[in-house]
Parts: sequence; structure tokens; C-alpha cells
Amino acid sequence: MSERPSVLAPFRHETFRLLWLATLVSNLGGLVQSVGAGWMMTTLTPSHNMVALVQASTTLPIMVFSIAAGALADNFDRRVVMLIAQIGMVVVSITLAVLALLGLLNPWLLLTFTFLIGCGTALFNPSWQASMGDIVPRSDLPGAVTLNSMGFNMMRSVGPAIGGLIVALAGAAAAFAVNAVSYLPLIYALSRWKPERAPARLPRENFGSAMWAGIRYVSISPNLTTVLFRGFLFGFSATAILALLPSVAADYVGGGALAYGTLLGCFGFGAIGGAFLNGRIRERYSNEVIVRLACIGFAASSVALGYSRDPLLSHFALIPAGACWVLALSLFNVSIQLSSPRWVVGRALSLYQTATFGGMALGSWVWGLSADVIGPDKVLALAGVTMLACALVGFRLPLPEFNARDLNPLNTFNEPVLKLDLRPRSGPIMVMVDYQIDHADIPKFLALMADRRRIRLRDGARQWGLLRDLEHPQTWTETYHVPTWIDYVRHNLRRTKADADNTEQLRALHRGDNPPLVHRMIERQTVPLSDDTPLRDVPEV
Repeated sequence: MSERPSVLAPFRHETFRLLWLATLVSNLGGLVQSVGAGWMMTTLTPSHNMVALVQASTTLPIMVFSIAAGALADNFDRRVVMLIAQIGMVVVSITLAVLALLGLLNPWLLLTFTFLIGCGTALFNPSWQASMGDIVPRSDLPGAVTLNSMGFNMMRSVGPAIGGLIVALAGAAAAFAVNAVSYLPLIYALSRWKPERAPARLPRENFGSAMWAGIRYVSISPNLTTVLFRGFLFGFSATAILALLPSVAADYVGGGALAYGTLLGCFGFGAIGGAFLNGRIRERYSNEVIVRLACIGFAASSVALGYSRDPLLSHFALIPAGACWVLALSLFNVSIQLSSPRWVVGRALSLYQTATFGGMALGSWVWGLSADVIGPDKVLALAGVTMLACALVGFRLPLPEFNARDLNPLNTFNEPVLKLDLRPRSGPIMVMVDYQIDHADIPKFLALMADRRRIRLRDGARQWGLLRDLEHPQTWTETYHVPTWIDYVRHNLRRTKADADNTEQLRALHRGDNPPLVHRMIERQTVPLSDDTPLRDVPEV
């Protein structure tokens, strides 16, 4: 049995160390800004709903724009995408600080700027998380994800307290200014990173097609859809604590901005503990058991926080909540990354973020409205009950275990030499593959073809079908379409080493003297008056 890599193993890689340290500073600034925005809203309006919308305005852009950001992450230089996002957030944060200093902010203007910062986060996150596979080897990927989460929560343990102190001493404008400065180390680290780029064999995918390809891949992957659904439920329930914490600090703890910061600090301190325990817990328990325990622990913390009127108890109630938060979300994140090939990992992560942060945005709105009606204490208890429902869902939709499937590109496809003068955008293309199958092997063949259908559709095929010759029943023909010739090439280049087993088993069942015969045809639904694909001069081999 191989030794489990240490959670600190990614620190062996210099690029990871530099970027990780820079993100610490950036995360600290973001948390200081979050405290400033949350507390400023309590001074601008007494509405619990408006306070909760500060959290929603930050998470809503991640839900709305992550799919587009994922397509950018998979089709453009991720480092450039991250630099653009960081520079944009610097500009927004400076503007927010100036308006706050001049006293020109109102509740809706504050929400607008927190929304814009959320847009920058939505653009940055898929590229950042997908880059982990470019920075560290696959064996260190769980550790890298955990360390990123731990780094954020290290700052969460001190950042909100620092933010509360800054707001108490210098006002929210100073908190916004600190956030603007905090982006600079990460911009510097990203500018120094020079990732290796494999030469592109194909032109960049159309933006709309790239987004649809990511949605299609995830929707046909049962493991990924399960993680997305569980992430949505967890985010919807868990966000009640973060959304209503400013109201809890103001109404029940009574300590002002500093108390709000220390409450968030306890949440972050618990998350650090959860990150350190993550590897050991994964060794002992299945993924589903870990998520259920995290849901139960978070539910207990939510109920305790809602009914506590003791400041000390309220602070302690947030420690297990932080640990459960990082255990569940880091597990969801790693599950997505290890279940997605590199060509689509940015889009898969973006859809995960859309689901999870969409749950958070919806939850922030629902819990905020409810708090105005029945009070934050009862809402926190209700959110705890909802979190228990998230645990119960696991009996029907358990979280998948990590598997050892090799999702690296197979790289065995050689583009055939065409005898027609075909352009890359010519199409549509119809592909037919003929198999000769013995009657006794049909059940196994059909089972393999069910997997084959999923693989084909997942990688971009359309109108997949399976035909059987009525006069020669041993002959079976697999058919599918792709829009253009370049889409056919891209479809084949997406094949992973894990998919090769299906191909090998199908070839083993084939009884012909030669390998299965592949027909590649350009389709015409009308008859052209002249030959629109003339012959090409191809030397005979």
C-alpha cells in the first residue's frame, strides 16, 4: 500500500509556495473588505434582509458568471485570465474606498460594488482552481486544494478580527483600501509564473460551444451531478450563519464590529483545524460519511448559535461550524477535480461553483427575508434542520469515492488522410463504426455500448445511434454526428486513458479479420448542383 502524501507536500513546488503566500495576503484583504461591507450595511439600514444581501451580492456573480469563466479558463491562458480579474478588483476596491471616504455610499450602491468584486472572484476562481493541476502533480492535488482552503481559513481566523479593528478605528473606507492593496502581491506572483504550454493542435473552441461542452460533459457524468447537487444543498443551508452573523453580533452578542470580526475569526479557526484533520479523516471514513458528519456538525452549530445569548458560547459554537465547512467543501472540490479530465476541468469547477454559490446566494436571500419576519435566532435553527436534510439526501445520492481512473489524454488518435478537399469547418460529419459480434457476446456488447454512448455524447458527439443489419444480424453499426471536421478531431483528442478500456473490450468482441471498420462521411441534406468537396491530390501509400 502506497504511503499517503502529506498535506504539506505541495509546498515542495516553488510556484505553489509563492502563489499560496500571495493568496494569503489577498484573502486577508478580502475578509477585511467583507467585514467593512457587512458592518457598513448595518449602519446604513436596519433591515436584516439588506445585511444578508451583502453576502448574496458577493456570491451571486459566482453563480451567474462561473460557467463563462470556466470556458475562459479551459480555452485561454489561465494566468492572463487571473491577472485581468485581479487588476479589475483593484480598480473596483479603490473606487469603493474613495466613495466610502466621501460619504457617498447608500445601501444599493454598496451592494453594486460588492457585486462587482464578486464578478472578479467569479472570473478568477475557475482559472485558479484549475491551475492546481498545472502547478502540482495529481498525487499532490488533494493536498493543494486542502492547503488553499486552509490558507483562506487561516486568514478567516484573524482577518475578520483585524477587519473589525480597522473598521472600529478608521471606518469602512480604510477596510476597502486595505483590500485594494492586498491584490498587489498576487498580481506580482502571477506575473512571475511562467507555466509550460503544450502547443495547440486545434484552433480555440467557440466560446458558446465551449460553455455548452462543459454543461454537456457534467450533465452526462453521474458522479459530477451528484457532487453539484450536494454542494447546492450544503451552500444553501450553511450560508445562513455567514449571512446573518452581522445581525447576530449586533443583536445578540452586542459587541459591535470587533465582535463580528472575532465571531468570524472563530469560524476560521475551526476551519484550520478541519483542514489539518482532513487527510486523517479521509483515511478512516468514506467520502459520504465525512459529508454526513459535516452536515450534522454544522446543523448543531447553527442551532446553538441561534439560541445562544452568551457571547462566549456563540464564539465557541462557530468553531465546529468552520471545521465542517472546510471538510465538506474541500471534499466536493477535490471530487470534481479528480473526476474531470484537464480539457474540461475549469468548466466542471465553474459549474460546481455555480451550484454551491448559487445555493449560498439563494440561501442568503431566503434566510435574510425570513429573519425580518421571525428573527435571526429562529432562522438559524431552521437552517440547521435544512442541513440535516442535506445529510439525509446522502442515503439516496451518496457522494462518490475517489477513483484511480487515469483521465490524462490518450493521445493515440492520428488524423486520417482525406481524399476530399475538406475544410476544418466543413460538415456536418457522420461517423459509422461496423462491428461483427457473435450472438453469445451480444449482452456484453450492449453493456459496453451503453458506456460507449455516454463517452461519445460526453465528448461532443450528437445523434448517437446503434444499428443492426436485418440480413446479417452479426453486423452492428455505431453511428453519431459532429458539426464539423474540426469537431470530429477535437472529439477524438478528448479521449482519456480511462476510456481506452472500453475501446479495447469492444475490439476484443469484434470477430472480423480486420479491426472494426470506420466510415467518416460528410453529410448533405440537399443535393448540390456541383461537387462542393472536390478531390484532393493525395499520394497513394
